[in-house]
Amino acid sequence: MGDVTVASLPPILLVLGDEELLATRAVTEAIAKARSVDPDVDVREYQAGALTVGEIAEMLSPSLFGGRRVLVLRAGQDARKDLVTALVAYAKNPDPDVQLVVLHLGGAKGKAFADGLRSAGATVVPAAKLKGHRERVAFVRDEIRRGGGKCTEDAAEGLIAAVGTDLRELAAACSQLIADTDGRIGADTVARYYRGRVEVTGFTVADATMVGDVPGALEALRWALHVGVDPVPIADALADGVRTVARVASAGRGSPYQLASSLGMPAWKIERAQRQARGWTPEGLVEAMRAAAECNAAVKGGADDRAYALERAVFSVAAARQGGAR
Repeated sequence: MGDVTVASLPPILLVLGDEELLATRAVTEAIAKARSVDPDVDVREYQAGALTVGEIAEMLSPSLFGGRRVLVLRAGQDARKDLVTALVAYAKNPDPDVQLVVLHLGGAKGKAFADGLRSAGATVVPAAKLKGHRERVAFVRDEIRRGGGKCTEDAAEGLIAAVGTDLRELAAACSQLIADTDGRIGADTVARYYRGRVEVTGFTVADATMVGDVPGALEALRWALHVGVDPVPIADALADGVRTVARVASAGRGSPYQLASSLGMPAWKIERAQRQARGWTPEGLVEAMRAAAECNAAVKGGADDRAYALERAVFSVAAARQGGAR
């Protein structure tokens, strides 16, 4: 291996930020690069908060047997003061055969350590949570590129809408798309793959249930659970849907704008509930409320199968609508 490769391994790597996926990936890549230079590289990992100055001095001192070493220090923000002083001093004059990788959440805690390493010349790998939509779009496009594919901007937008903003979910979806397609990913690919099921929430499930669309409600429910929507807000949305229709139905006729102040609800919500109320009887709504309350108790009381409790509630509420309509 030529010197260029060895020289391209920064002696001090500071992985800064609280996005676990990016931080883990930075460490994995650093170790892989070190192994490509020296397959026998000695890799060791430590928790910064549990490490003493004596231990770190021993690990950083030149090895009797030579060979490269990678020391991974996790939770750098927890390092004690004396350890910080020792490591910042070391960073100013590091051993070329040792690579020190420090993970740091990047917040106010332990800020002096991160600042000290940075001013000593550490190479910084940003691993902060992606804040804005644009950053996530760039992440998806980059992720597809890493997998050897190509992705248009609107395809990335579509994927985020379908899968959500969790980076692990997005990374998994990207590798799945690359595996199942020719790697050229456009908006139509994403739409076909996710069948247009975008931004499913508990309200999507509740709306379909309240108008008696059982297949639509079940598909939305299964998709919501698949992309990681928590069962509790879905159960809440269902209960809220039944309650809203019951309140609006018992308020009598009137324009949504007239009823808005007396019911203390926005006009759009009243208008939607008036549409959904068609086909419901008072008895049916009482039955639906019972089903929604049972579902809420099961989901919040830690029922073994919360998905089953939600499915059963969809069937019960829809049946109450049919039963009451006869």
